[in-house]
Amino acid sequence: MIPIQPEVPAEHRACGVCQTAGPLAFRFAFAYQPIVDCDTRSIYAYEALVRGLNGESAWSVLSQVDDSNRYQFDQACRREAIRGAAELGMRESLSINFLPNAVYQPAACIQGTFAAAREFGFPLENIIFEVTEGEEVTDRAHLVNIFREYHRFGFRTAIDDFGAGYAGLNLLAEYQPDVLKLDMALVRDIDSSRPKQAIVRGVMAMCRDLGIRVLAEGIETTAERDFLRSEGISLMQGYLFGKPAFRALSAIPAAAYGQA
Repeated sequence: MIPIQPEVPAEHRACGVCQTAGPLAFRFAFAYQPIVDCDTRSIYAYEALVRGLNGESAWSVLSQVDDSNRYQFDQACRREAIRGAAELGMRESLSINFLPNAVYQPAACIQGTFAAAREFGFPLENIIFEVTEGEEVTDRAHLVNIFREYHRFGFRTAIDDFGAGYAGLNLLAEYQPDVLKLDMALVRDIDSSRPKQAIVRGVMAMCRDLGIRVLAEGIETTAERDFLRSEGISLMQGYLFGKPAFRALSAIPAAAYGQA
């Protein structure tokens, strides 16, 4: 489904925060890390990962975010991620992390995303919104509403770092995203860890019943890749396939996919 811009009642086109928010006091850039589909041996998407203007760590940027500028930062991230993807000629999907505590009215707060896509000529249907489970969700019902609204607008959604954060199965019971990303702690050395193997098999069975695609992130070894592929996981992300490339798009070595 191609995303369509929602009709927002005039009284909800800007919330109080939108109307009073000033410009962000710091600047940043993005690195893009590939997400691959091993079945098709192709790039499924790129995840936009925030960096300093000269490629400094994400923490150098995120440490400057607080309650006073969270909304401005979230909106700026969307715009800059889309601008960078368009300038790099990205044809694959773009996965953008969003901050649920910075979204006040989903239909109003999404307007900047629509505007950026129009301005830079990036296809709306190629945007995925993902939320990290590691971010503390102060209002789970609000997060579920955001997800449902984004789904209604036609965007794909993803839950990142599943198994490591605050929401877990309770969130999944209320909302089923298009993609669920296994936390890298579950993936690390999974080929030799029976407990991790049992947990991932359980998650896979649950996601099959719910119609959710599972993505394994943090893949660093061929053994991790091969075990996860044997369990039916084709979407993968990690250094084995490509590190985040600062203001660039990585090519994937054919050998990284393993045997066809």
